[in-house]
Amino acid sequence: MTDNRDVVAVVSALLGEAERDHQELLHSVVTVARALFGAAAASVFLLDDQAEELVFEAVSGEGEGHLVGERFPASRGIAGWVLVAQEPLVVADLATNPAFARDLAETTGYVPSSLMAAPLLRGEEPIGVMEVLDPAPSTVSPLGAADLLTLFAAQAAVALGVVQHNRKAHALLSQGGTELSDLAEVARLLDSLGADRRQAGLHLLDSVHRLLSLPG
Repeated sequence: MTDNRDVVAVVSALLGEAERDHQELLHSVVTVARALFGAAAASVFLLDDQAEELVFEAVSGEGEGHLVGERFPASRGIAGWVLVAQEPLVVADLATNPAFARDLAETTGYVPSSLMAAPLLRGEEPIGVMEVLDPAPSTVSPLGAADLLTLFAAQAAVALGVVQHNRKAHALLSQGGTELSDLAEVARLLDSLGADRRQAGLHLLDSVHRLLSLPG
């Protein structure tokens, strides 16, 4: 019979591979968005709801080499506003917008003059924010630009949701005491990621909830 430690090792490896795949997808999304909008930078933030912070998960352009993993309060800045409002925002002149936190921007090494942002949603739950900094002037209306950014945000939300689920599963595995059948179920769900990322992510969340509800 397979030792539970072996199953934990296999599932952990699968989780790691899945996270790498979705990190690559996130970077592709921000890279394409930056190119399409002719922007100085594009980024995706993950909400750490326990710490109440937004974390840079993917960056293309300005700050790409050092911002991933950096954090700031989820209640501040344009990103914080978008996270709470759960709707996109296009700001042509940040100097006139009271939600803009210039001090936070300065800590990143780049202060934009204009910005677009959209929430990343899993169902009705906000899990992060996507931003595009200093997009090039365009004939597209602000409403059209917001709609286009929302399409990118929907793709980023799928990948970000899976990354978030994987990390919760990693934390759960590290606690030990899980049943072999539950671990096998996690592995099965991970194996299905390639066929349907969204559905697999939802299934994985359900599995994590079931594991967390087991008696200690």
